[in-house]
Amino acid sequence: MTPFSIKRKKTKVICAGNVKIGGTAPIAVQSMTNTPTENIRATVAQIKRLEEAGCEIIRVAVPGMAAAEAIAKIKQEISIPLIADVHFDYRLAIAAAKYGANGLRINPGNIGSKKKIKAVTDAAQTFNIPIRIGVNSGSLEKDLLEKHGAVTAEAMVESALRQVDLLDSLKFHAIKLSLKASDIPRTLDAYRLLSCKTDIPLHVGVTEAGGLFPGIVKSSIGIGMLLAEGIGDTIRVSLTRDPVEEVRTAFEILKALGIRKRGPEIISCPTCGRCRIDLFNIAEQVEKALLTSSLTIKIAIMGCAVNGPGEAREADIGIAGGKGTGILFKKGKIIKKIPQAELVDALLKEIMKLEGDKPND
Repeated sequence: MTPFSIKRKKTKVICAGNVKIGGTAPIAVQSMTNTPTENIRATVAQIKRLEEAGCEIIRVAVPGMAAAEAIAKIKQEISIPLIADVHFDYRLAIAAAKYGANGLRINPGNIGSKKKIKAVTDAAQTFNIPIRIGVNSGSLEKDLLEKHGAVTAEAMVESALRQVDLLDSLKFHAIKLSLKASDIPRTLDAYRLLSCKTDIPLHVGVTEAGGLFPGIVKSSIGIGMLLAEGIGDTIRVSLTRDPVEEVRTAFEILKALGIRKRGPEIISCPTCGRCRIDLFNIAEQVEKALLTSSLTIKIAIMGCAVNGPGEAREADIGIAGGKGTGILFKKGKIIKKIPQAELVDALLKEIMKLEGDKPND
């Protein structure tokens, strides 16, 4: 049982490459490259960094045929499923499938006629890949805007279900849905309403969330609230930032809710007048050193040698500072005193020992 007693909504299962989405499969973390896809070298380099950070599905933009063709070579260099993001030109979706994409992200509303959409679903069936119907608040059909008077949650859901019905009529059922707005209230309302109406797996996120701090706050609240209610089968945090930060934030959201564990959990005090060490710098050094670690332990970095071990008793290992010196502790028990300049090295050394002894979750 998780700390929030989360009961996840049961959905159908689809597969993007070797990653299952929906049902009881782990909630998959994904991101999107911001390199020109046709720049194969740059795109592969970024995807490899994302893989190292834990990204499980990657999406690339396919604005032209050169980008679609590049997928074949990119796929040879990466190990996670690749989704092709296509708008307006159905031929690009077909080409992306042909060149090895593990899934397509389209908005049928801007692809064109039913004949063109059928050509896309036929290609997806031929290559056995799923399609994500992505409805964004900025891409709603004109007739739905007129009907609802604005881009409402109800309008977004009606758009998504209309497009699901279209794909169903074409005998295509390997579908995933997303409903994203740039504000939290509409995003929450749309996903809650949609979740009550379908068992199709849901891709959850807040679109155009902004830069690092506003984006993390919006995504953590929006995605976190939905996950806490059991809604969501895969997530993407959208930041105007290095996409590695998206993956890191996504795993922190999952970790905070007790849904998934990846990498160490670091707890640290905000400091007060008793702090006599450079705790901000120490915490940053430890975070950077463990950025790609998959070790699932709790690490405490505390500013006060008197209260630190007690406040962080549940941590597997930690340090607490004093004037010119500090202590290393495990499970609240002091192991040894260490000069302040050696605190970070001593902590990381002990963590490396634990990495060899403790299995990952």
